[in-house]
Amino acid sequence: METGRYRVADHEFAVHGTELCSVLDSIAGFRPFVREEASEEFSFSCSGDLPQLARVQYSFEFEDVLGEFGITSSGFFLRQKPADEEQLLLWCNEGDDKVYLNGNLSVRLVRFALWVGFGLMTYRHGTVAIHSSCIVSDGRAVIFLGESGTGKSTHTRLWKENIPGATLLNDDSPIIRVIDGSVWAYGSPWSGKTPCYRQERYPLAGCVRLSQAPYNKIHKLQVIKGFAALHPSCPPEFAYDEKIYSHISNTLSGILAAVPCYHLECLPDAAAAELSFNTLLGAK
Repeated sequence: METGRYRVADHEFAVHGTELCSVLDSIAGFRPFVREEASEEFSFSCSGDLPQLARVQYSFEFEDVLGEFGITSSGFFLRQKPADEEQLLLWCNEGDDKVYLNGNLSVRLVRFALWVGFGLMTYRHGTVAIHSSCIVSDGRAVIFLGESGTGKSTHTRLWKENIPGATLLNDDSPIIRVIDGSVWAYGSPWSGKTPCYRQERYPLAGCVRLSQAPYNKIHKLQVIKGFAALHPSCPPEFAYDEKIYSHISNTLSGILAAVPCYHLECLPDAAAAELSFNTLLGAK
């Protein structure tokens, strides 16, 4: 049986089966994360018995796909059903190290399913994907948070244009890990519409929640407001499960104990980028 091996955010996993391996081989985002030899912390495969779906906890929709996330009698499941196409199911048993897929192995469905499956396998280890745009300067990372359309990608582009040496690490779903009290930002295979897939990690210097304004102003948030700024950018599929979100809350607390969180009200201009840079990274 064909096996592919990957390392994402220092978590190593295997993908088993010729068909599933072929799908991942066709996804450019996964190529920088391929490893010839790696341990098998957890795995994905298309074997396993279909579970009985017990309860839907969260429903969502993107493009023409209807999605459901919920629980079985022994774990979690994800269903993606495109219009006029076969569905894709993903499931795992709680506490197990195996994730199973069954159904429509189209690239767009598998990419999202593996993002959810990766989260299910790693949330207990101080690991969380945060919907944000992540920039790196002078060996340190900053994540910019906000609802779609608030200017996350625009702001990191302004850093690249106005801050010498600034580079994009990920434009949609960097992986954040708390390890022995230190916080690290990792590139990932999931970067939205921007093809930026880097097998790199950097210490996280800060988090910035963006909002549009007719002026540029930044201020540091107290921890409780920092938590409120961060948690909407965590995977919404997991927010309705008490066991998962307890771990994610602990991870967010670990992030906020180590790095500052700011609110930046700003224009889409160079001055805004310079203000956020100088506030977070201008002084060591």
